[in-house]
Amino acid sequence: MKSLLWMGSSKRDLLIFPWGARRDAGYQLEKVQRGEEPSDWKSMSTVGAGVREIRVREESGAFRVIYMASRPEGIYVLHCFQKKSEATGQQDIELARKRLKAIPKGK
Repeated sequence: MKSLLWMGSSKRDLLIFPWGARRDAGYQLEKVQRGEEPSDWKSMSTVGAGVREIRVREESGAFRVIYMASRPEGIYVLHCFQKKSEATGQQDIELARKRLKAIPKGK
């Protein structure tokens, strides 16, 4: 099973999701760790090649986990946030891009 590698505040941000959203996001990340597809995801090529977004919906809103699983050393969790509008906010995309660029090239 691949390790989760948390970038920036992504783990702390996930931990403040409401309980149901946090549980579902954790279950979906575990599926990715086992090499399976999450139940609801989409490609995030606007962030970078190989980047995906797990989509979680629950009573209190829509939540997202942006990650990259194509590296051999583990799954990089780039950004976790509550979605506030139909489209993913530009600042969320930019933060995920910044964290993607911060991944060491040698790994």
